[in-house]
Amino acid sequence: MSKLSPALKALINSPYARPGTIPAPAQISAVYAGIAKEAEPRNVGLRAWFAAATAATMTMNSPESLLQLHQLVSHEKSVDETVYLAELVREIGLKCIGFNGVGEFRAGLPTSIQDALATQPRRNLRPEVVPDILNRGQSLWKSIYYPFEYKLQQKLALSHPDLPVHIIESEYGNLFADPASTQGAPVVSATVGRVLTSIIAVACLRAQTGVGPQVISHVFGLRKAFQDGSATAGKGEEVEGGQWLASDEGSIWLIEIVDRIVESIGRGEGTSFAPGLANKGKL
Repeated sequence: MSKLSPALKALINSPYARPGTIPAPAQISAVYAGIAKEAEPRNVGLRAWFAAATAATMTMNSPESLLQLHQLVSHEKSVDETVYLAELVREIGLKCIGFNGVGEFRAGLPTSIQDALATQPRRNLRPEVVPDILNRGQSLWKSIYYPFEYKLQQKLALSHPDLPVHIIESEYGNLFADPASTQGAPVVSATVGRVLTSIIAVACLRAQTGVGPQVISHVFGLRKAFQDGSATAGKGEEVEGGQWLASDEGSIWLIEIVDRIVESIGRGEGTSFAPGLANKGKL
């Protein structure tokens, strides 16, 4: 296969096309530390605010900032806890694909943590697991969108009849819903759970901008997790502060911490999610 010409490489990597990830700003660790400090008197546990901060940072495409976030929460933690938090970042990142796209995190971790991360997939499609995946997808879809789940399916189908099929069966069934535990899976494999999934959705979508109705849907979805019992029905850990985050006051705080992360990483210029081409003349 022929190599790319220098002119083509230069065009792809033109600064105005924003081809690279966003470097970590000098103050980002202080922003994360401030969020952690605010979370404590609000009784919002580590997993809740960490999930929101991770999802927002993933959306901003700043793996350097993500590493600083991981370092902050891993301070004075055991090796197993540090690996678990790295696994949780990866699991959150995987779910962010359904809202954003693929991010980068693993390469910046210490080799000892990289070597301890799980390497076996948990979402393989096999005939015997398909019924469970379909059931999980329908269950999660209903939990988030009830009583409008059927109306929304019909609306999506107007865009394309396969769109709700793909969203519910592939994204909600085999991505957003946690996979069933598999025999021999690594002990540190992280499970996000119903509540954190809604927190991740709110954080990702808020950091994107332009999707206000979807943010509203997932704010309601977070509340419904506590109304229909799905917040405690799964095998994931209880999310400390989750119910407060589902309140008006809690959701305002959740959205505001996402805004602060976007403001810091974006250096006051807003989100880096699909920002478009910059003006050539200003570079």
